[in-house]
Amino acid sequence: MNLLTLTILLPLVGVLALAIAPRENTKNIKLIALGSSVITLISSLLMLTKYKFGVQGFQLVSSHSWFKVFNINYAVGIDGLALVLILLTTVLVPIVVVGGWNEAENGRWSVKTFYILILVLETFMVAVFAATDVFLFYVIFEAMLVPVYFLIGGFGRGDRGAAALKFLLYSLFGGLLMLAAVIGIFVISVHQGHASFDVTQLSHLKISHNTQDWLFLGFFIAFAIKAPLFPFHTWLPGAARSATPGTSILVLGVLDKVGTYGMIRFCLALFPEATKTFAPYIIVLALISIIYGAFLAIGQKDLNSLIAFTSISHFGFIVLGIFALTSQGITGASLYMVNHGFSTAALFLVGGWMIERRNSTQVADFGGLQRITPVMAWSFFIAGLSALALPGLSSFVSEFLVLLGTFTRYPAAAVVGTLGIILAALYVLILVQRALHGPLQEGNEDTPDLNLREKVAIAPVIVALVVLGFYPKPAIHTINPMTSQVLSQVHVSDPTPLAGK
Repeated sequence: MNLLTLTILLPLVGVLALAIAPRENTKNIKLIALGSSVITLISSLLMLTKYKFGVQGFQLVSSHSWFKVFNINYAVGIDGLALVLILLTTVLVPIVVVGGWNEAENGRWSVKTFYILILVLETFMVAVFAATDVFLFYVIFEAMLVPVYFLIGGFGRGDRGAAALKFLLYSLFGGLLMLAAVIGIFVISVHQGHASFDVTQLSHLKISHNTQDWLFLGFFIAFAIKAPLFPFHTWLPGAARSATPGTSILVLGVLDKVGTYGMIRFCLALFPEATKTFAPYIIVLALISIIYGAFLAIGQKDLNSLIAFTSISHFGFIVLGIFALTSQGITGASLYMVNHGFSTAALFLVGGWMIERRNSTQVADFGGLQRITPVMAWSFFIAGLSALALPGLSSFVSEFLVLLGTFTRYPAAAVVGTLGIILAALYVLILVQRALHGPLQEGNEDTPDLNLREKVAIAPVIVALVVLGFYPKPAIHTINPMTSQVLSQVHVSDPTPLAGK
């Protein structure tokens, strides 16, 4: 067992410990879940000591036969993109446990069940970023739906059952399309004499343009639903309104990144000609997501819905960077996945605490909180500034790289995308003005500021927003070799700078 496999399995050790823990002792259950997630974080940090930076290809590779007759393997490995997304996952899970210490108390099932689902989901999230066998990736991609469905449907609020079901049905539909494409590419590998589900071997197959197009769409639609990208996004607002803050953080901060990660790992690497064929159309969808999500966010009165629509806009930027097919665009999109994870975590954490104190999700009910809860208000303000990509905070660097990379190949698309920055300033500043400033709303007079536990939870997120804003070089240096490899697989290079013509 190598360190990567150990990191995947450690949350399941926590699940076993929770299974034998007394159901009534909720404090011990929470401590076991926190301890398991922290140990998993330490294991993922140890991977940094084993990882060779600046090298292309997968590292910490492990492969064991699973279904030998079909050449399906338990095969895992990481490159720079997988590494940063695994680190994002293992950092956010203990933050979710600490920040949402009491959010499982009023669920349909026990607190023990809630944390078992969280740890099982963590195993799946780490494993899905590490899988190098396409069939293994598909199995985990589908398995992740189960804990999320029960987390929303069992511990959410409002119309949680309908929201969980809609999430499940959308994702299952996308998964069926991807399964058909996975079977199709395996059949092609059999006909070409080397049956395999290994992503590296599959990237060397010779597939006709027409076949590539159909297989590409099978993968892409599944990933676009997961991302979520317009027009496949409609499951998200209901899920965000109904889920607990911790579940929302894991769904929007990590789980949805599987969609954009899959676009890079599978769509670009396996179907280079189809990628170039569909790239202009996908860029149009990305631009629609950017503008559409921003406009809807401006008009939202429900705080959770507002954050969900901002994420639709941000995922538009990520997809735009991926399909610009430039080194700056793909690196910026990859970094954006990490930065969006932290900014979304900050928004849902602080937003969840505000909702818990006020017992309302309506933005208008939070007016004047700056006067009596300065720490909570400033935390929310910094999270909002990161969401609008203020220079000095993490999202600025990634958004700048995406627009720069897009401009070199699609100048008009970059110009339209820039409008999203202006709209982001509107929806964030309007939100801050309504929720934090103005006259103190009735019922807010005795609202308490953040306690020590909440400060401990939000502090690392704020630090990440600032550090990645001022010094993103280590993350970019980690991602760059993957970017170069993907561009070589798609057989494209960066456009010649205009000044050089």
